[in-house]
Amino acid sequence: MQGVAVTLLTEDRERLSVLQHRLEGTGMGRNVFSHVGFPTSPTDPVLRQVQDVRAEVVVVDIDAHNPARAISAIELIQANTGEIAIFAVGELNHPPTIVAAMRAGASEFLEREATSEALIEAFTRFAASRGKGRTSSGRARIFTVMNSKGGAGGTTVAVNSAIALQETVGGVLLVDFAPLGHCALHLNVRPTFGVVDALQNLHRLDASLLEGLMTQCKGGLQLLAGPQQPQGLTPTAAELARLFDLLVAHFRYVVVDCSGRVDQTARLLCDQSNAVLLVAQADVVSLWSASRIRAFLEEGASRDRVRVILNRYKKIPGFTDEDVEKATSCKLLWKIPNNYQSIAPAIDKGVPVAMQENTDIGRSFRSLASALAQASPTAEGSLDLSYRDEKADPTKKPAGRLLISPLRAGQ
Repeated sequence: MQGVAVTLLTEDRERLSVLQHRLEGTGMGRNVFSHVGFPTSPTDPVLRQVQDVRAEVVVVDIDAHNPARAISAIELIQANTGEIAIFAVGELNHPPTIVAAMRAGASEFLEREATSEALIEAFTRFAASRGKGRTSSGRARIFTVMNSKGGAGGTTVAVNSAIALQETVGGVLLVDFAPLGHCALHLNVRPTFGVVDALQNLHRLDASLLEGLMTQCKGGLQLLAGPQQPQGLTPTAAELARLFDLLVAHFRYVVVDCSGRVDQTARLLCDQSNAVLLVAQADVVSLWSASRIRAFLEEGASRDRVRVILNRYKKIPGFTDEDVEKATSCKLLWKIPNNYQSIAPAIDKGVPVAMQENTDIGRSFRSLASALAQASPTAEGSLDLSYRDEKADPTKKPAGRLLISPLRAGQ
């Protein structure tokens, strides 16, 4: 058995010797190319050498004091070498670097001082994923849904958006990261396993085990259910990166219900996402809370990814879209009409309104799903999402004459 063909890249010659020694200790990988320095362009000879030796895995060593060059190298390798897997090696106590490496295209993030055993586990996962193959091309888009305040309707938006996306394009996974999972109730399913089990089994999680943890829902939607008893899930950045790297490889879209939490886990989830859908209502408390949550998320990597969804929307004379954006410091993405008569029984019966074609709110969720699916990516990894009112009122009053003041709500 020849083993996995591995390239080692680092900016420190002493580190190269360390990495070579650890690779030899695995008995699973063979070093086909080593280099001090990172490729800097698609025509860089180092990148060409990586391809010429037919490397299957590239190990990129990240300097904790200057990670930017390594992250850029990961992006470059990912964009130009097709099916080559990238293992990032760095400090586990710096979440922004972990998230940046995984977003750039790394499939594993290993502790810088890890032993050969950690590499063996990573090679084992690599071999399993290579054998199973990938069910989608590229990485899935991730949409994380948060509440501006309790009861704003985050779970309803997450569930119905996922249902509508599944109906529109397919290949959708709904992940319930709420402290107490309600998605299963909205979908009328009884999950046996879920997020907690996935996090507890990360060391052996592969496509086969992941499939066993899923709950199949009507219409083909798959659910990775939240805890059925209150739990304080606090996974590390490395654990979340590992979990989501597997998820995005096997689905086209991942919708995360993060309602009910505003903590470090929520921020890490948002940092993993292409867009953060912040659900609010057109009242003072909700808009004020949305502006504070947006400021909280700004401290991570998701500052340009937050979009407001106005739930239970009813037109208020003198209250404009510009007022919403001014109050929340977020761009407005969508307005879900107020329709309690449809929503309440839909939740009680476990039949999401997105499945009901003859309701205005069902049509609204399907239109939202189309907007999410068709959004163009940006260079920063976010999506070009903006609200376009097809029924814009040319006679609407200018901002400033409000029944609900954005000055109170967040300025």
